[in-house]
Amino acid sequence: MDNSPLIIFRIFFGFLVACESFGAIATGWVHRNLIAPRFTFPFIDFDWLQPLPGVGMYIYFAVMGLLGLFIALGYKYRFSIILFTILWAAVYLMQKTAYNNHYYLLVLISLFMCFVPANKNYSLDTKKHQEKQTDAMYSYVKWFIVLQLFIVYVYASIAKLYGDWLDFSMIRILMQPVADYPFIGEPLQQDWAHKIIGTTGILFDLLIIPALLWRRTRKTAFFLSIFFHLFNAIVFQIGIFPFLSLAFNVFFFEPKTIRKLFFRKKKAYTANELVIPKYNNTLLAVMSIYFSIQLLLPVRHHLIADNVLWTEEGHRLSWRMMLRSRAGKGQFKLVNNDTGKETIIKPAEFLNSSQQRKVFAYPDFAWQFAGYLEKEYSKNGEDISVYLENSQVSINDRPYAPFIDSRTDLANTPWLRFTHHEWILPSQLEDK
Repeated sequence: MDNSPLIIFRIFFGFLVACESFGAIATGWVHRNLIAPRFTFPFIDFDWLQPLPGVGMYIYFAVMGLLGLFIALGYKYRFSIILFTILWAAVYLMQKTAYNNHYYLLVLISLFMCFVPANKNYSLDTKKHQEKQTDAMYSYVKWFIVLQLFIVYVYASIAKLYGDWLDFSMIRILMQPVADYPFIGEPLQQDWAHKIIGTTGILFDLLIIPALLWRRTRKTAFFLSIFFHLFNAIVFQIGIFPFLSLAFNVFFFEPKTIRKLFFRKKKAYTANELVIPKYNNTLLAVMSIYFSIQLLLPVRHHLIADNVLWTEEGHRLSWRMMLRSRAGKGQFKLVNNDTGKETIIKPAEFLNSSQQRKVFAYPDFAWQFAGYLEKEYSKNGEDISVYLENSQVSINDRPYAPFIDSRTDLANTPWLRFTHHEWILPSQLEDK
């Protein structure tokens, strides 16, 4: 098929990731999450990924921004996109205090872009090597994007089908931080607005991909998509994701429409030139494995005991977006196993404010912080245990309830990757 959608998407994608990278420096995101903290809470098993010292992370993000511009220009594309993907995946894994499903999606899309011929036209690469220029691509490129987005949106819709979203109390919580926004802040605190937003969120996520695929509803769906994503960009301020979501729309329109809109001088690739390649069994196997993983990851929490809303086990990588608000409290007690001396740890001495909120509300954060304390004190030759006492958590503004068993030595307890942790106390969640 005509490759116009892929070519313009490459340009949009490169520009957006450049904005994300340079913007992370300009807004202080890099400093807050990677430079200032003493400990960054990497994904478990990725402790070896640590921020660069000094101004290293500023340079790191500047390089990613530059690579984004290279991607947009199609300059040394293969090298640029592969290096960007490695750098972005690494920075995603080295900290999760600012975890965002959108960052995960960007890892997946970047990885995909490493393997597609997105630089075969309107690029500096083909300007230098015109013999490599082509007006066509395999149609699997389009359908990969479509299926990936279908999984993201449908799982996001299904995840919203639970009590706190259906009674719109979760919408009320989401809208509270924007109460002071000019013009829209006050209306967004009203019950009628919560009902519209909650209902629209479920229906939009469920139907947007089929609506974009169907010619009769495509334009309407496109304009609804513009409104929906701009609303998210203004209200939730979630970086480039709303604009990346809009960029995906180029894969849903006819290639000739995209070509006429963006590349008027580009040669058309017509049905008369259609080539049916032989099936590539390797490609088919890889794609089957990839999408099987994508289909299974979001439902893995059903195989783990208790409620994922309470335990957080199986929450990440599952497109469970904007579904809960967590607050926790407690105190970390350090016990010297040789002397019996007990010390109450003040997290503020080790963590920033965002990390302190997480460490009492999320079990993996509490476990990692206990491990961090054990390593810090072991440097002085001390054999210690770490306990989280009086641990309580509030989910979606519910009353606080006991959360982590205070008898568990978190510093000397293994992390279970595929099963439930018994030191997370049984769920106290009940319908409001």
